[in-house]
Amino acid sequence: MNRLTKFRLFFALLISMVLLQGTLIGADANDEKWVSLFNGKDLIGWKTHPNDKAKWEVVDGLIVGTGNVGHLFSERGNYKNFRFKMEVSISDKGNSGQYFRTKFGKSFPKGLEAQINSTGGDKVRTGSLYNVKDSLVYEQLVKPDTFFTQEVLADGDHVVIKVNGKVTVDTKLTGDNAKLIEGHFAIQQHDPGSTVKVKKVEVIELP
Repeated sequence: MNRLTKFRLFFALLISMVLLQGTLIGADANDEKWVSLFNGKDLIGWKTHPNDKAKWEVVDGLIVGTGNVGHLFSERGNYKNFRFKMEVSISDKGNSGQYFRTKFGKSFPKGLEAQINSTGGDKVRTGSLYNVKDSLVYEQLVKPDTFFTQEVLADGDHVVIKVNGKVTVDTKLTGDNAKLIEGHFAIQQHDPGSTVKVKKVEVIELP
């Protein structure tokens, strides 16, 4: 076998390996079985507390929250370990939250919250794990009235938050927060000056 033939074989093998790696990466991406929790038509699978005052409706394929404080809860209340993401926007001066492992309750229920807030009065911004020290973001990552993706990974006491793919929080829960091991998902409507709009709500449950 001459040198040219060896080079051609080596080059062909190299190309095959690159193509195989790309195929495997693509397969891994396709294997992510995201389950939609919003059908784009109505609020089937969701519920509100009878004492809450927020208004929830579906407008042009979006969940829209307005009015006084309240939360839209998933019907299921036993989500434990998961990846939970929303495609969402918040109004200028508005405030909302992506709740997880949350108890069903009125006003501000007990649970964990990934903050949604671009320009609201609260200085804690989108991408924060609210009320958790060293997990707070104070810079504006997303402009108001702009759809973005916020993803929460909760696996035991480990919580990661990503905004448009960028990690903003990577922490271990402690104290009372570590006792919140399962619960509902919920979307927050914070106050009358806020309008939250949700395009997608998806989950992958983990072992």
